[in-house]
Amino acid sequence: MVTEVPESGTRNRTRRAILNAAASVFAHNRSATLADVAVAADVGRSTLHRYFPDRDELINSVVADCYTAIEQAVVDAHVEQGKPLDAMRRLVAAMVELGDRLLFLFGDPRLAEEFANRKPEKPPIVQPVILLIERGQQEGVFDHAVDARWIQHVLWSLVYTGCEMSGQGMMSRHEVTSTVIRTLERGVVRDA
Repeated sequence: MVTEVPESGTRNRTRRAILNAAASVFAHNRSATLADVAVAADVGRSTLHRYFPDRDELINSVVADCYTAIEQAVVDAHVEQGKPLDAMRRLVAAMVELGDRLLFLFGDPRLAEEFANRKPEKPPIVQPVILLIERGQQEGVFDHAVDARWIQHVLWSLVYTGCEMSGQGMMSRHEVTSTVIRTLERGVVRDA
């Protein structure tokens, strides 16, 4: 019987540093090179190649890592618990914290589409969010006249836009979180 040897702490930290740097670098420059990623990760190019032999393997690993991070953020936000509005606020804060990962993953629709085509089921991140929105509609917190999928797409769009603005230094993450929540809760039209 062969047992899998767990990665050492150093090896895991190096891999994590490369994935984080790659998400950030590719989020802001889709044509960045592996050398650019190595510099951002503070590793040598040969080290990067030991973990990810080519650009395609690195990008595929970053896509999978981004989905995992998003799934974990949804789980950590406990969207199934508490009042729907509070759960939505926790979800927004968790998503904004992902910043460059969201920009990387959703900045090029082909990446998400290609990844989804490899996995026959819908990404699991969709279901808990839709259930939260539907629960909020049933409790009269969210507008039941608006399709739950529409609300979800608006949510993702607002978070993505906020992450862009944060990445450009136009807003802090805290400002993004509060602005996304405010926009979701109040819309953009002021009462007379």
